[in-house]
Amino acid sequence: MFFKQIQQHSDNFSYIIADEVAKEAAVVDPSYNADEIIKVIKNEKLRLKYIINTHGHSDHTAGNAELQSVFGAKLVAHKQSKTNCDIPVDEGDLLKVGKINIKIIYTPGHTADSICLLVDNKKLLTGDTLFVGECGRTDFPGGSSKNMYESLFNKLLKLNDDVEVYPGHDYGCTPSS
Repeated sequence: MFFKQIQQHSDNFSYIIADEVAKEAAVVDPSYNADEIIKVIKNEKLRLKYIINTHGHSDHTAGNAELQSVFGAKLVAHKQSKTNCDIPVDEGDLLKVGKINIKIIYTPGHTADSICLLVDNKKLLTGDTLFVGECGRTDFPGGSSKNMYESLFNKLLKLNDDVEVYPGHDYGCTPSS
């Protein structure tokens, strides 16, 4: 599996996940990193299949249109998202990138449309639900402390201890956990 965390113009992280044999890729939360993402995808000779948003805040969705215009990829977001997506997803849905499985975990709290992505049961991309050492804010419109608690303790905490956590922002002492 090709996996790359990208941070270029802000504290936002973007991710590229790809099957190196099939040359299929997904980008998670393009943010302000579209130019670097385009460069990596072209250098690795990958075909971008999906652009996945962990939630609808503009600091995560910036770059969607640019990547779609360059690669023609399908936009994926939770079914409650106000983002105009091609593929609405919900709890338990599975996306395939070559032989890589990306499982959708619906984690409302930061926003009503927040999702986390469990990649091959090894890596968890958490958007703004969980950071290294803290959780996301719940004081924005659509946020809910009760939902955040349930997402963290009834879903994410139940995952295997060896799952690596990759957040949506560089807010912790390390870029992953």
